[in-house]
Amino acid sequence: MPVSKLIEHSPDVLGDTPVFVGTRVPVRTLIDYIEGGHSLEDFLDDFPTIHRDQAIGVLEIMRNAILAQAA
Repeated sequence: MPVSKLIEHSPDVLGDTPVFVGTRVPVRTLIDYIEGGHSLEDFLDDFPTIHRDQAIGVLEIMRNAILAQAA
């Protein structure tokens, strides 16, 4: 899924912080949940406006970026 379908940012929404499209949920929140030992299910339960495919898509983008840096 293209990044533009998953993540957006605008100076009018949380000061240009990257958020999940159509929400005010920062992408950083997903990262914080994972770093804190929480599951994807915990995140999705706490943020019902985020769809599973959105969260998985963002995780895939992060994975690909990390792998590209390591190559």
